[in-house]
Amino acid sequence: MGSYSLKIKPSAGKELEAISSKADRLRLVTKVQALANNPRPRGSEKLAGYADRFRIRQGNYRLVYLIDDEASVVTVYKIGHRRDVYR
Repeated sequence: MGSYSLKIKPSAGKELEAISSKADRLRLVTKVQALANNPRPRGSEKLAGYADRFRIRQGNYRLVYLIDDEASVVTVYKIGHRRDVYR
């Protein structure tokens, strides 16, 4: 599998900065960076109702992202606590 470029929406970046625990932030950043090498890692799930959106879990937090295989781009749309991220 080839390398993908990463894009993070500004709103997702702000959501990441708003996470209070530094350890959680670092784990989420590591997950985001790993998506460049493998956009469909073990544990990722396709979101119902979307053809190209996925989610991945990191503790109590979720990353929602889109994969564009033709352009080799992964776009992170939302980062948040599991109770709030799908709203």
